[in-house]
Amino acid sequence: MDMESPRRRQSSDGTYDPEGNPEAAAHPGTEASAAGSPAGTLPRQQRAPGRGGGHQPPVSHPGPADPKAGTWSAPPSAASQTVAAPGAGPSLADWLRTPRPDAEPGIWRFGYKPLPPPDPDRIPARQLISGAVVSFLIGWLIWSLLYNNYLGNYWMWPLYVLTPDEWVGGDAFDVASHMYLGLVIAGLAVVFGRLGRWPEVARRARGRVIRIAASRAEARETPEVARPVPAPAPEHDPVEWPELRVAGAAEAAERLAGEVRGGHMSDVDHARIRRAWESVRSQPGRLGAFVDTVLSHGAAACAHPSGQRSLPQDRAARHDLRLRQVRIGTAPDSERNPHPYRGAGVALEPSLLGTSALVVGPPASGKTERVVRPVTESLCLQALAGQAAVVAVTARGARLAPDDSFDAVVRVGDRDSVHDLDLYGGTSDPDEAAGMLAEALVGDLAATLPGGDSRRAATTLAQLIGPFQAAHGSFPDVQQLRELLDGSPSALDGLRAALEEEGAAAQLRELDAHRRQSGRPDDPRPLLADRIALLDRPAFAGFFQPEGAGEKRTASPRPLSLRALEHPLRVRIDLPEHGHAEASRILARLVLAQFVECVTARRDQSLFAGLVLDDASQTVTPQSLRGLQRLRSVEAGVLLTLRGLDDVPQPLRGSLLGAVGCRMVCSGVTPWDAEHFAEVWGKEWVETRDVTNRQLVSDEPFTRVMHAVRRLATGRHVTAESVTVRKVQRERWSASELANDLPPGHAVLSLMTVGGERTPPILAKLGE
Repeated sequence: MDMESPRRRQSSDGTYDPEGNPEAAAHPGTEASAAGSPAGTLPRQQRAPGRGGGHQPPVSHPGPADPKAGTWSAPPSAASQTVAAPGAGPSLADWLRTPRPDAEPGIWRFGYKPLPPPDPDRIPARQLISGAVVSFLIGWLIWSLLYNNYLGNYWMWPLYVLTPDEWVGGDAFDVASHMYLGLVIAGLAVVFGRLGRWPEVARRARGRVIRIAASRAEARETPEVARPVPAPAPEHDPVEWPELRVAGAAEAAERLAGEVRGGHMSDVDHARIRRAWESVRSQPGRLGAFVDTVLSHGAAACAHPSGQRSLPQDRAARHDLRLRQVRIGTAPDSERNPHPYRGAGVALEPSLLGTSALVVGPPASGKTERVVRPVTESLCLQALAGQAAVVAVTARGARLAPDDSFDAVVRVGDRDSVHDLDLYGGTSDPDEAAGMLAEALVGDLAATLPGGDSRRAATTLAQLIGPFQAAHGSFPDVQQLRELLDGSPSALDGLRAALEEEGAAAQLRELDAHRRQSGRPDDPRPLLADRIALLDRPAFAGFFQPEGAGEKRTASPRPLSLRALEHPLRVRIDLPEHGHAEASRILARLVLAQFVECVTARRDQSLFAGLVLDDASQTVTPQSLRGLQRLRSVEAGVLLTLRGLDDVPQPLRGSLLGAVGCRMVCSGVTPWDAEHFAEVWGKEWVETRDVTNRQLVSDEPFTRVMHAVRRLATGRHVTAESVTVRKVQRERWSASELANDLPPGHAVLSLMTVGGERTPPILAKLGE
């Protein structure tokens, strides 16, 4: 495979409202409530941002962290933080002015220079040069024959006809002769230059010299001496914030422009303030508060509730927050790539991640370091800009992204963890809670369950947790749920007595239905009990405590509900992979099920919600595949990684590749995995050329002698070539090519936007 090196291409108090509302400071009661709540938590009626009343706007100095309420603690002064540049390279002003032309999906548009359209009649360079050389030699030969009179003097007759007789033999005739010879040479040059395409040779040579010079200049050039981007007219200069000036906010525009020119604004600040301005445009009544906030805080206006204005660590990838892109690699200038992608950067963005993405590759193939980490970092930056919310699930912990990059870190099984994972997803509906929990416990065994999915298991759970909630005011914790599923007489009799005391006739009927179905051959209760027992381990003591569980709640970490994804929340969930692998798979399925339910129930879907599953082994189920397809219309998406498709049940492998819009296969995959990708990418029409050599046999004596002499000289028979050109259908990428020909560090990916625009498979070098 030809793997050439890629071509270079280049509120008046400054608080943040999740909807971009600068009037968030108009709710001072929130601060008092946060400060006065025990252990820094909010009362129940204020801790359900997904169940009524809209957003709970953060305040300038909230109490201790409470991600469930969408409020986090902020440092004393957000404006005092250091401002990070948009990456090693140009200043923010040059970064803003750099052109970002329209391009195909997945192309890194920052400084992108589209290639000229392909020329189907373009002559190969070798053929062009050989033709130019041959035409020059023929022209030189003809001139030599003419000049030395080997062809006679007839070509001189125009000179004698047009020259006066009195000039013959004089100096004037010599001058006329030289002029005539020059005209003949020029005529020969024009004729043979056109035949040999000399202008095309010169044009290509000049272009190559320019590219080489530009490449050498770029390789000497450092970020400190990078050439500045010319400033456009003020009405089109993004540094001057012309949209604010047109809307009558000239003072705010001047303040922000001064922050840019003075180096006090970062790309995150710029993206965050633009996000707030978009909300002002939709609700013009907020203009005054927006202007006051900008004049008071400058680049620190409308800050994220955490107070951070950038990530605390160096960035692992190149980001363009104006377009919300993150660069993950470069497409080599290879014939295997579509023409617009050759030599261009490859990038991901919410419009692509909104169709969900699947990355398959063996360990050390680069899928985590070169894809998952940049995407997680990009979503964290977008969350700081008020554009996204992200949940990252991993067993690698801080190796995926440092703790300081997140608002909440849930370390399941770690007694030092500040936050806990809500087992029931923050819902108060027992049927919804049972559905999510059943998907987590037995979703991977759906094919073996009655009905082929987890709905029967969800009904069994609802028949227990619904009556328990009616009797005790909260859902059961892990230990209590295990006792109920085990059929403990004391637990069931105690629950029945509590329901009879409450007079809950409907819940008693649920409990009676559960008793009648117990013991049947298709009863899922024993399987549910075995699976919940994996979470009822000493290592997880104090975790998974439901809200309102009484005294147990005070000694446990604060629960985290994904209902808070209506806010720009950054969450990392560390799974106990070592020693509790099966429990980790249950928790991963639980997070995926809760994510789908919570984001589809959001009232405000202006934020992109992203879930990153660093290892999605045994998390793909029929129900989760249906959930992935629902995410496209609710501004959300999931990034899944797998070591191989063997981690997915055989009947679901094709459905998984069809459910996700973005597919990536890394180098080192097995041939049977590659076969699935080759099949889903399909075939295309290609033009093939079949060359056949046929030996020439002649009956003429002279011809036979010449053939014999040629065979003695070359050692080969005299043959004639026959070329057959035809169009056939071939796989875009065959399974053999994907499994055996991908160099290390490379991947083949196809992308799809939420609007339905697709790309063919693209070969990319990851990490460049």
